[in-house]
Amino acid sequence: MTALLVLPFVSCSKDADEEPMLIVKFKFDPNQVRLNNLGQPSTVAAGNAAQSPIFNSISAHYMELAPNANTQIGQGQIIYHAPETTIGGSNAIDFSQSKLVAQDEVFLKIPLSQVTTGSYEWMRVSLSYQNYQINVRNANVDYAGTLASFVGFNTYIGTFDIDNSTFPVNGNRAQGYWAFALNNFPYSTSGQAPAGATTVPNPIAATSPIPTGSCVVTGKFASNLVIDGTETNDVVVTLSLSVNNSFEWHEVTADGKYEPSIGENVTDMGLRGLIPSYVK
Repeated sequence: MTALLVLPFVSCSKDADEEPMLIVKFKFDPNQVRLNNLGQPSTVAAGNAAQSPIFNSISAHYMELAPNANTQIGQGQIIYHAPETTIGGSNAIDFSQSKLVAQDEVFLKIPLSQVTTGSYEWMRVSLSYQNYQINVRNANVDYAGTLASFVGFNTYIGTFDIDNSTFPVNGNRAQGYWAFALNNFPYSTSGQAPAGATTVPNPIAATSPIPTGSCVVTGKFASNLVIDGTETNDVVVTLSLSVNNSFEWHEVTADGKYEPSIGENVTDMGLRGLIPSYVK
């Protein structure tokens, strides 16, 4: 009986030759506070409507740990940078090599020995791709559909599928490109949100701005993440993203229903805030 009680603790310990890892996962929260570009609470713009999508997967282009609010982008601890390509002309994220994960799946796993020791107050995450379910209306009938949303600074896209719909892009697309297909119906379309319209919350914009057109969402740890080099267990970082009314469109008919067939256009697909946390 004693052995059975001890066993769970033994099984959770790492072998002496196993190196502790930094692990990063995503979480999607429709109830998390909805923020604007400056990290302040935000409501849906007049004349627009929005909904909280149901996420299937996400991808990121860049991740950085920042010691304080004065740390300029790129001067913190960069822990991830996705592959890029110039096959489409200008430099762009290579979507074919992007890693897509669902909630709670491991996006990044690197040895803690690769992380510079220090105390980190902020987390920066440049998001590049979102795939989620939204509701649309057509001729007074509501349907469910899947939207692929490219929010990175620039993305080279070959051909990709949403269910049975194929989108042959074969070129670069700027931040805000999207493609949509109805679930279980033979209808698909694509479009481009206005330049500069994608919300990218950054509460430290005054001291540490991000490049225009990027999607570097910034969030603060409740208590600093301290890496001192003596860790024997994995450090798991969870990036909680606000999807609170994160899919926004301009209304033609003011009914809170997204109806593209009457000219209602997507205006914003940006995530609405980041709350990073960790378990050591």
